Amino acid sequence: MASQLIQITLPDGTRKQVPAGCTVREALTPEGGRLDAKVLAAKINGEPMDLSRPLEQDATIEALTFESPEGREVYRHSSTHIMAQAVKEVFPTAQLTIGPALDDGFYYDFAFDRPFTPEDLEKIEARAIEIMKRGLTVTRSELSKQDAIKFFQERGEGYKVELINSFDDASPISLYRQGEFVDLCRGPHLPTTGYVGAFKLLSTGGAYWRGDERNPMLQRVYGTSFPTKKELDAHLAKLEEIKRRDHRKLGKELDLITIQDEIGPGLVLWHPKGSLIRLLIENFWREQHIKDGYDLVYSPHVARLDLWKTSGHVDYYRENMFASMKLEGSEYQLKPMNCPFHIMIYKSHMRSYRDLPIRYGELGTVYRYERTGVLHGLLRVRGFTQDDAHLFCRPDQIEAEVSRVLDFTFFVLGTFGFTEFEVYLSTRPDKSVGSEENWTIATNALEAALKSRGVAYEVDPGEGVFYGPKIDIKIKDVLGRSWQCSTVQVDFNNPERFKLAYTGEDGKAHQPIMIHRALMGSIERFFGILIEHYAGAFPTWLAPVQAVVLTITDNQQEFAAKIVSTLKSHGFRVEADLRNEKIGFKIREAEKNKIPYMLVVGDKEVQSGMVAVRGRSGANHGSMPIEAFLELLRTDANHTLRQTATHSQTR
Repeated sequence: MASQLIQITLPDGTRKQVPAGCTVREALTPEGGRLDAKVLAAKINGEPMDLSRPLEQDATIEALTFESPEGREVYRHSSTHIMAQAVKEVFPTAQLTIGPALDDGFYYDFAFDRPFTPEDLEKIEARAIEIMKRGLTVTRSELSKQDAIKFFQERGEGYKVELINSFDDASPISLYRQGEFVDLCRGPHLPTTGYVGAFKLLSTGGAYWRGDERNPMLQRVYGTSFPTKKELDAHLAKLEEIKRRDHRKLGKELDLITIQDEIGPGLVLWHPKGSLIRLLIENFWREQHIKDGYDLVYSPHVARLDLWKTSGHVDYYRENMFASMKLEGSEYQLKPMNCPFHIMIYKSHMRSYRDLPIRYGELGTVYRYERTGVLHGLLRVRGFTQDDAHLFCRPDQIEAEVSRVLDFTFFVLGTFGFTEFEVYLSTRPDKSVGSEENWTIATNALEAALKSRGVAYEVDPGEGVFYGPKIDIKIKDVLGRSWQCSTVQVDFNNPERFKLAYTGEDGKAHQPIMIHRALMGSIERFFGILIEHYAGAFPTWLAPVQAVVLTITDNQQEFAAKIVSTLKSHGFRVEADLRNEKIGFKIREAEKNKIPYMLVVGDKEVQSGMVAVRGRSGANHGSMPIEAFLELLRTDANHTLRQTATHSQTR
């Protein structure tokens, strides 16, 4: 009896018939040929699956390679299992917990009686490479929930048992085996451990089970893997460059910021030089917002808890809010957001349709309770200043206002040196409020604004905020890393909650639309990104010290003081290094401090009234009169701001 045939469809539209029950690998293999070794897994009707999975019905099939995000996830997750197997072989008493793939690597958390040492990592990595060389076949199997619990109980894997107990009783539990190693996993995985070409363990750290500090501390091991050693080496070189640019390291070395235990985790101290850069950023922000038709406002740091109940934050955001305070019989709350305050300013007057749109902007400091384990320098803190704005408009103004915000966003980010972006349109999540009609109106308006501006974007299903859809803009830094900064969010919910209104042309009350908007996200996070983007060598207009005068001997101190005075009188930030040190040492110190220009003065310069100008990158600009250097400095410092002024006039 002939076997039943099913039809598969490839991405290019090609169709072919194969026997029912054949594997994905067999279906993808060209007739009379071999499957390309780069194929790691496949998407069956859009769902990633193993090459060994049988096909029982018609399907669309897309081969996955390391070049695709899904293929890389399969590759890295299989690498995680290789690492876990290595840990179990080297340290049999270690218990398995979870081990996901990351964008550029993976990690696995183990319950072990002590932290892993660098020597331990060497042993684990060596064993992992040995497991790769074994080329162990990876197989999938399924058990009932009860059988899976029994299986892992017998193996002493209590954390796996806890995970299984949280699963649906009716769904089968999938396991993956490679040699003697078996792990709980949804998959898919590589066909064998030999598919991993280059493997490296990177670091260890602590992590609480399920991210909760009330749970046991686990030992986390990070690693990465690539098809070739060349790709791995390039990635490791990039990681070294990331370390060199780390804003926490540079922030301390350049005396910009610190985060001290005595103050509290996630709370930033801005030192004078860091504060000066922040002031320059904020001044630019304020000037441009006034030019763009915003009214600047200020709001308090605390408010009655009832305000946050009305806004919905108590219901939807409580876990990220600090504990409330009891004062004079009322509960007060440190603000996690600025929006309710801007709403109350709007409510302080009767509004007409002629008044709209109203745009309120604030550099407002907010406080959010972030778990200690996720805090990270300036990039994840507990107290930070949002470059916040809220726009109140009529429904017919949404698209125009969002379009205006998009223009403004790209202009501001471009001024700080960011020119590559990833843009996402995030739609309604499962946990949300508001009518389907309002969500559709808001989503369509956001999409129309993106299209009208010719902005390439991706739809991110279900990732909107609880009160409305949003546009998220990620910037790419000089290393190609993406950072979430800007967001534009349409909100029908808060105007309804706070009973906002304006008088329409018909003389009746209407409800305005509220648009939440941030360009840089927060000053702290944006500053951290700037430090790493520029490796601490800020453009001249942002540099805390734009030039330093370096004397060769004490004989030039009077001349140096005159130069400093002249440059300062023209509004430039200048210092003098008058120490009794060799000029080579002074130059190295200035370069280390990332100062854009060094003015070397000796007896010859005093006699000629000139300065010998060096750039921080080693460029020799030669000797020139102080007036010529003034013009050089003015041109450099004003370059970005001239572009800014030109762009501003065209908006």
